[in-house]
Amino acid sequence: MRTLTQQVVSLADDTPLVELTELQDFALYRSDLSRSNDSAEALLQRLGVADPQASSYLRSNEQVRQHLLSRGGRLVSAEATNDHQLTRLTARWAPDDDSAQFQRLVVERQDKGFVTRLETGDLVSNNRLAGGVIQSSLFAATDAANIPDAVASQLAEVFNGKIDFRRSLRKNDRFTLVYETLEADGEPLRSGRLLSAEFHNNGTVHQAMWFQEPGTKGAYYALDGSSLERSYLSAPLAFSRVSSGFAMRFHPIQKTWRAHSGTDFAAPTGTAVRTVADGVVEFAGVQNGYGNVIFVKHPDNNVTVYAHLSRMDVRKGASVSQGATIGAVGSTGWATGPHLHFEVRVNGKAQDPLTVIGTAQAARPVSAAARTAFNRQAAQMRLALDSAQQTLASAE
Repeated sequence: MRTLTQQVVSLADDTPLVELTELQDFALYRSDLSRSNDSAEALLQRLGVADPQASSYLRSNEQVRQHLLSRGGRLVSAEATNDHQLTRLTARWAPDDDSAQFQRLVVERQDKGFVTRLETGDLVSNNRLAGGVIQSSLFAATDAANIPDAVASQLAEVFNGKIDFRRSLRKNDRFTLVYETLEADGEPLRSGRLLSAEFHNNGTVHQAMWFQEPGTKGAYYALDGSSLERSYLSAPLAFSRVSSGFAMRFHPIQKTWRAHSGTDFAAPTGTAVRTVADGVVEFAGVQNGYGNVIFVKHPDNNVTVYAHLSRMDVRKGASVSQGATIGAVGSTGWATGPHLHFEVRVNGKAQDPLTVIGTAQAARPVSAAARTAFNRQAAQMRLALDSAQQTLASAE
């Protein structure tokens, strides 16, 4: 993001043009994201600053080295004079995804040199409207619309029980959505929750809205109040491809044909693994060919299995909520590469996970006591989605 502003100087109408040019004083403003391998010179160069004194100061300042030069993905803005000398540099970031505050590192030029200060501010929540048209895939459309990946993932997760995003999308399908942004000093720092969405898929309209009844953890509902939440998530990873299904297969290590008792999801080592339903950890440890493996027992007495993990974030006896991260993808045990082996056991016997999950029951609809509040919020979201749709249509 690059902008140019000019200080306004009040002059008489008869001031010669040459004098006007000499009196002009420009201030340059540029913003970018920090990179984990940034040097002081590389960062300033990317921000349009050519200032050896500023580079030397950034290299020597402990707070800058700790909070900026060694950190990637932080929003950095610089103000410089028209001869590219640094006036002020500001970096903003949130300590973690759950924080309601952000930190601000400011480097400022004063009469006797540069000074640095570290400040804390409150994140401000705002809503944004967005929309897109499918040309090839969902994520290509969200990229084209500059919708954050985290929001696109939520969109796919919400409608996953209604739309097969791998096979049923059609060219010119369209979607609109409202999502939360968390801002620092007016700059979007990260995206928050998907608040509502409408998806037109092959002639059918699907709608969703986030709603939280008092005393509950909140969930997604259709705008008529029926629940879109299910007792099981569609997958233990967010949008990975299936690399091996529930069927006979040639075992890549034992070199024999064997029944494959689960579904394998290919993903890079370290990808977060989430439990697909509420439950209690029955086992977390090392077990034969599974390597690092976690067994979770659910209220319906089904057990889900998560194997070949690179790490385990829970212990036996721990209660886990649907969607909670319990470990990370790895290649421990009998695995030729990083992936997650996932099983669902019904009455102790492995069943096809995609079948069990696909027939899982939906959660309860909005209660009668919360219906008035829900209807009020749904009406507001309908207006917002209509506005996003009109904006999208006018831009085509």
